[in-house]
Amino acid sequence: MLKNNKSKLKKFFSWFNPKKKSSKEEDKIDAIDLKGKEVLKKSLLNCNISHKNECMIPSQTQDNLTCIKKIKNHDIKSIISSVNYEKKGIFSILAKKLSKTKKNLGLKIYNLFSKKEIDNSIFNNISEQLLMSDIGLETTNILVNALEKEVYFKNIKNSEIVLSLLKKNMIDILKKVEKPLDIIPKKPFSILIVGVNGVGKTSIIGKLTHIFKNEGKSVMLAAGDTFRAAAIDQLKILGKKNSVPVISQQSGADPAAVIFDAFQAAKSKNVDILIADTAGRLHNKVNLMEELKKIKRVLKKLDHSAPDEIILVLDSCIGQNSIKQASIFNKELGITGLAITKLDGTSRGGAIFSIAHRLSIPIRYISFGEKMEDIHHFNSKIFVNAIFSKNI
Repeated sequence: MLKNNKSKLKKFFSWFNPKKKSSKEEDKIDAIDLKGKEVLKKSLLNCNISHKNECMIPSQTQDNLTCIKKIKNHDIKSIISSVNYEKKGIFSILAKKLSKTKKNLGLKIYNLFSKKEIDNSIFNNISEQLLMSDIGLETTNILVNALEKEVYFKNIKNSEIVLSLLKKNMIDILKKVEKPLDIIPKKPFSILIVGVNGVGKTSIIGKLTHIFKNEGKSVMLAAGDTFRAAAIDQLKILGKKNSVPVISQQSGADPAAVIFDAFQAAKSKNVDILIADTAGRLHNKVNLMEELKKIKRVLKKLDHSAPDEIILVLDSCIGQNSIKQASIFNKELGITGLAITKLDGTSRGGAIFSIAHRLSIPIRYISFGEKMEDIHHFNSKIFVNAIFSKNI
């Protein structure tokens, strides 16, 4: 098994050889490939050499690797999987994952522009289709009115140009909330994960942990959902899978006390990022929202800027209902970022435009599957173009 791993790794690290002469084609490496390699390099440099069940990576030359690194077998698979995932390109991945939204929105909009020249009925048809895609009345009116004014003002008759303008207007709405999470250099950088039951908070925590670990950062988890014993166990499993510590207490303990202890532990151990789970709660339950506000107050006693990020997890499958959830959470807590989940399982992905327009809260991440790699920083241009991609 060790020999096979060596062989695979030697083949995989062939690009790492600086003595190898590149052809013109090889010189045209795209940014995604380079990013994937950087992820791998960082992961290797930050690997923990104290783990058991480890295998050796053979150094090919003194110039290539100055020392022999040790990493777990499953960590090798995780790193290689992440690099390959990046090489596929997020556009092609999203175009496939958003297939239901594409069928309900992108392709039906395309069909409206099947004629080379447009007529007066096109704007009503566009409005109807956007509403059916759960974009919402207010946002739909803004998109269509802006489109109609520009088309008439410039006397545009070509349907392809009109479609391009519609896509541009949709990108402009999302561009305002395209703000990746900025991990400032402080220890710990604290992230509070909130949301109603069933939106995928635990999954997001696992995926974020995976991202930060691959970036070479140390992570600690806080099991702040003490209402369900299963939630504590789930987080411990995540911690073990990602080789990160989990601070927890017994079921029924005070969530604020758990997160307080976790923050102190993360600070004493010089941990880069603390991610705190919280219990799922209905946005209209006052007592449960007060519990979240208490957690925020307790953290501020330890660090006046904590929590550094409050991420609200929203389920894209509920469409326009997510706006009401987000509005109440934002009013009570001051949400700093959103994570939109389950985009692969809904045809109502158009709701993201209403969320962006009406809330103006930065969308940090979009999630579209069960694998650790099924998450990405939100990019408005890639998202819209993926929806309008003709290939499924």
